[in-house]
Amino acid sequence: MKTLLTKTTIGVYLLLGVLVMSHPSKVAAQQVAQPTTGSVNEPNVNVQSRLRIGPGDLLNVTVFDVPELAQTVRVSDLGDATFQLIGSLHLAGLTTDEARTLVAQKLKDGNLILAPQVSVLISEYSTQGVSVVGEVQKPGVYPVLGSRTLLDIISEAGGTTPAAGPDVTVKHPDGDTASFRLTKNAQASLATDIELLPGDKVIVPRAGLIYVLGEVGRPGGFLMENDGKMTILQAVAMAGGTNRTASMNHTRIIRKTETGYEEIPIPLKTLLQSSGGDMQLQPEDILYVPTNVAKAALYRTTPSLVDAASSAAIYRGIP
Repeated sequence: MKTLLTKTTIGVYLLLGVLVMSHPSKVAAQQVAQPTTGSVNEPNVNVQSRLRIGPGDLLNVTVFDVPELAQTVRVSDLGDATFQLIGSLHLAGLTTDEARTLVAQKLKDGNLILAPQVSVLISEYSTQGVSVVGEVQKPGVYPVLGSRTLLDIISEAGGTTPAAGPDVTVKHPDGDTASFRLTKNAQASLATDIELLPGDKVIVPRAGLIYVLGEVGRPGGFLMENDGKMTILQAVAMAGGTNRTASMNHTRIIRKTETGYEEIPIPLKTLLQSSGGDMQLQPEDILYVPTNVAKAALYRTTPSLVDAASSAAIYRGIP
């Protein structure tokens, strides 16, 4: 037993000697000048620094200027990973920064490398996914294997529904949020695409609604599908235009504010006859086109119009 132990010990020291003898200048260089953390070619270092390692994750580990120690390890169900020369380490729950510090300390304590510069990257995440909720075809939790972006995950969720709004919210596990605007311009969306991390939540809201009531061909609610924008003339067109009995110059926008409902007069006839001067609407606006006999009673109709808007049919697109 003693003879076996002696041979094993001698074998380990011979292996270490080969590493040091084959790179004497590298070890000396590490003593003189140390590269700063992150000087190794590490993609998404800032992104990965706030991730937590979990069971099943696949890690890529490298040591600066010592390619013999580069290795890929899988974290076990118990949260442990086995490394060359230093054995098993418990990494579950650590960030990648904490893991590389631990590995570097073990290499240093074992007198394997004088001043190791270690890089630990998560190449596969198996314990966490990205949650997608709201107006997508297939809401759910999707795994993140490698680098994934918001557009990748939305595509995996089947894309957005016709009722989806343009402004997507991404909530990170640390409480920070980011906003992304989906547009019909694919190039613009790709240029502003953002990377997602395990544990992120993607919220795709419903598009805003505009209500057109009164003397129009098809009263009801209409989705703001044009990147969340709609003008008065577009709303009137989607509602089938005005009727012959409409009092266009007494048209009103009924808008909800913090202090209640506000009525904004709209010279609709002038807007229809001129080539400019159209006005953007806001979500939940009620565009009311009264009849000729309703001029004097218009201000008294506001409560009933709000009730009518709440039960109006919802339409998409121009008929």
